[in-house]
Amino acid sequence: MAALHLTKTDFDEKIKTGVVMVDFWAEWCGPCKMAGPVIDELADEYQGKVVIAKLDVDAEPEIAGKYGVMSIPTVVLFKDGKEAGRQVGFAGKAGYMQLLTEAGV
Repeated sequence: MAALHLTKTDFDEKIKTGVVMVDFWAEWCGPCKMAGPVIDELADEYQGKVVIAKLDVDAEPEIAGKYGVMSIPTVVLFKDGKEAGRQVGFAGKAGYMQLLTEAGV
């Protein structure tokens, strides 16, 4: 199962309940291309526990701006609509799993 792709029409709705990890990325970003398969792998492993999603910052710049995403990839962890953690730069699978662990997942 691949990560869910978010847009401005469903972003607020999808992050408002539970734990949601969002990968802010862009097609042209090299490190984002490395992160993509890892994010999809986590979507499989955490299915039913955490929503793992992606947001294309080129397609949705206003959401990236709203959450202060200045460089990509940036992964933001939301818990019931509020930011619960953040990882800037590609952290590898272990880094993303640590982010989830620190948020109590």
